[in-house]
Amino acid sequence: MAQASGVVLPAGAQAVHTVSVRAVAEAVGQAMAAEGAACVFGDAGRGKTVALRMALSDPPVGWSVSWARVPVRPSVSELRRAVFEALTLAGRFPHRSAEADERIIGALGQARVLVVDEAQRLPVPCLEYLQSLWDHPQARMALVLCGAGSERAVARVPQLASRICAWQEVGRLAAGEVAATVPAFHPLWAGVADGEVAWIDQSCTHGVFRTWAALTTHLQNALLSVPDASVDRALLRRLFRRLSPPV
Repeated sequence: MAQASGVVLPAGAQAVHTVSVRAVAEAVGQAMAAEGAACVFGDAGRGKTVALRMALSDPPVGWSVSWARVPVRPSVSELRRAVFEALTLAGRFPHRSAEADERIIGALGQARVLVVDEAQRLPVPCLEYLQSLWDHPQARMALVLCGAGSERAVARVPQLASRICAWQEVGRLAAGEVAATVPAFHPLWAGVADGEVAWIDQSCTHGVFRTWAALTTHLQNALLSVPDASVDRALLRRLFRRLSPPV
């Protein structure tokens, strides 16, 4: 295992965009060391959530990780419930917001990374609510906001933006990274020549990890349905058409 800023990278980290996983691990490690906040952003499909899950799969001793996924433009009450559920607190969600917050703060009194995925969905009052949890004197937490456009959402709350100790962008796979990343992602690509992988990336996936994942699923299904099928350009071109809408 490799270690970056206190976050241990699992041995399989190379199966995802390695540069991104390591950079995300370093950003989260900085936030944990400072009990601060980090923002992981980048265009849709770049593998942000995957990189973040890999980076947090083996947190340092004494730390726990909670993931809160929020609906589109939630109210503060909906976000409060999402955080409550992410912390897996015992009992039913309290009717009184003050009681719910008291229990949430109690759970955040132990070292914890609170990850809010799809943070770009959060309106200003929700971001201010997260800041209030993080600012609470009893809280021992690192707040990680992740999502395509999350950096723009955070920028709408200057008090929160000024507290971000690590901004980490996850970009496209560079041409030189594709040949190393894709075969490690799934064994289907292990026997495909580097030149063919480059052709697939130029023709279809364009360095977007999510597109590579979707193509892998389609290819796997095609090979299962036709056991003697070969991975050739005719098959791949047919699968490419499933990955984009008709024009």
